[in-house]
Amino acid sequence: MLRDYCCCFHGSGSSDADRDPVVLVSGIAGSILNSKPKKFGFQTRVWVRLLLADVEFKRKLWSIYNPETGYTEPLDDTTEIKVPQDDHGLYAIDILDPSMLVKCLRLSDVYHFHDMIDMLVGCGYKKGTTLFGYGYDFRQSNRIGQLMDGLKVKLETAHKASGGRKVNIISHSMGGLLVSCFISLHSDVFSRYVSKWITIATPFQGAPGCINDSILTGLQFVDGFESNFFVSRWSMHQLLVECPSVYEMLPNPDFNWKKQPEITVWRKHSNDGETSTELECYGHDGCILVFAEALKNNELNYDGKTVPLPFNFHILKWAADTREILNKVQLPTGVSFYNIYGTSCDTPFDVCYGSESSPIDELSELCHTTPEYSYVDGDGTVPSESAKADNFDAVERVGVSAGHRALLCDENVFRLIKDWLGVPTEVKAKTSKVMHVY
Repeated sequence: MLRDYCCCFHGSGSSDADRDPVVLVSGIAGSILNSKPKKFGFQTRVWVRLLLADVEFKRKLWSIYNPETGYTEPLDDTTEIKVPQDDHGLYAIDILDPSMLVKCLRLSDVYHFHDMIDMLVGCGYKKGTTLFGYGYDFRQSNRIGQLMDGLKVKLETAHKASGGRKVNIISHSMGGLLVSCFISLHSDVFSRYVSKWITIATPFQGAPGCINDSILTGLQFVDGFESNFFVSRWSMHQLLVECPSVYEMLPNPDFNWKKQPEITVWRKHSNDGETSTELECYGHDGCILVFAEALKNNELNYDGKTVPLPFNFHILKWAADTREILNKVQLPTGVSFYNIYGTSCDTPFDVCYGSESSPIDELSELCHTTPEYSYVDGDGTVPSESAKADNFDAVERVGVSAGHRALLCDENVFRLIKDWLGVPTEVKAKTSKVMHVY
């Protein structure tokens, strides 16, 4: 439902509003991706789409990691993946399936930054002058050159278009990790162009339950009836095992967790004709062994050919180097940092496969097993413990009672953002530690 943001003093979309530019940075799966023939032809949207979603996803987006370049490349070597740049980058992160059907039904699962864009425009921000979007190929590493160069260009564009004003960044989810990598690798550029950075639901120390299970069984981005028209969990799995960005969100082994994340497996053992059941627990190093064993025979069929897709140790090494960068990043002097994290949602932490009555025989069975989770507080995807552990000198950290994607259209979040951006409002948000919304 579209909201009425008439609380801004100068009215909706005031053209003379005095605003510093804002760049919105999306997270994993938060950008439209198009497939384009390398030689000539039209671009086709492959993420997100409801019509023929699974078919086009497997045909155009299934990929393989190239350890020589660090990039994940489409199995269809006649095409390349592009992020549309329409509407100053905002189109790609607004409604992820902008088809007429989706707009008529108002399928909220694919309305990404839409409400926040509307809110900012209603508060006087002008697209192309003080409001920009940065969508990117989220399959790739958060520190890969293509993504770093793209963010640099976006910051330069916003700075120039606004008449030389410094930029305020609002990032969501994995987008916060991308910004962190940019700070580490291009601190001088960040200092030159950025005034404030607001991040929302960022897995600074990883997302243990969701990512561990994604590598083993995949991920379902849309629940309920709509999932029948969407990319299947297993099709998504076969992409994720070749995505550096996913490995970069594994739980940080160097972080002092209240409890170390685990994968547990009820295993069946046979010895001298006797069968027994045992609960096996795996910490960080053990989880890697589980991934390797469970995925050792994983493969897909593409264009009549069998493509092996085991757990990728090349990507794991790359991701470990990314984690080193993230662990050492320091916020430049003069940049104000604000952190919004989700609370009050059951958030997967430990993952368990099998049961005492139905144990697992071979670990390869895990990939086709429905997991059980133990839960902690968070936004349903990222534990609060991880999201608020940014290791920066924050101006404010505020927990908001909302889900991972719901934070992007939450009115308490909007009040905080307007307050931190200095947008005049009739009633400013209270900055208590946690805001509860029921």
